Amino acid sequence: MINDRKGRPSTVIIIDDDESVREALKGLFESVGLFTETHGSVAEFIAADDPSRPGCIVLDIRLPGQSGLEFQEALAKSRRPRSVVLISAHVDVAMAVRAMKAGAIDVLTKPVREQDLLEAVNRALASDSARRSELNQLSVLRLRHSKLTDRERQIMHLVVAGKLNKQIAGDIQLAEATVKLHRGHMMHKMHAASVAELVKMAGILGIDQDISHGVEPGGSD
Repeated sequence: MINDRKGRPSTVIIIDDDESVREALKGLFESVGLFTETHGSVAEFIAADDPSRPGCIVLDIRLPGQSGLEFQEALAKSRRPRSVVLISAHVDVAMAVRAMKAGAIDVLTKPVREQDLLEAVNRALASDSARRSELNQLSVLRLRHSKLTDRERQIMHLVVAGKLNKQIAGDIQLAEATVKLHRGHMMHKMHAASVAELVKMAGILGIDQDISHGVEPGGSD
């Protein structure tokens, strides 16, 4: 079982208009210790959904109203994408390709083989956990980066671009000792123990390593 940072267990959300299917899947997932929640339509799910809760969705493709495939595509384009396993009694190649392009973990045909479904759900839960971890890491790094001065951001760009202190001093017209001081403050604020770790952080933040995108010489100290 996977819990989030708040200790909440991951939940497998089943959306299927067939009650017998919902109950069968609920029984299967609970038999292996997974928390489950069932809904008969997309609208019913949306009314009760908490996007911050960890988990995945097992979604029937053919649903009344908004189809499962349309809903999965909408989720993929939203700010809070979800890990989705699609199931259907009738799956053609075009449908499967469309679903996978929108990020579906798997597309399975009913009657679904239990082991195949459990494996797909486990992959979906792991994918959801990894995505939430990455988002949390990005949020932390953005906060740290926001606390840098303009000069520290400038030096961070130059360090990430591979510049040495002496080169940075020449580029921004500061004494090397002053560069070292700003660099030390920047590394401390970013909680970076090494240049390699700082480069990794910059990559997560999407900071371009091209120094031409950094703060121009003469930035604020």
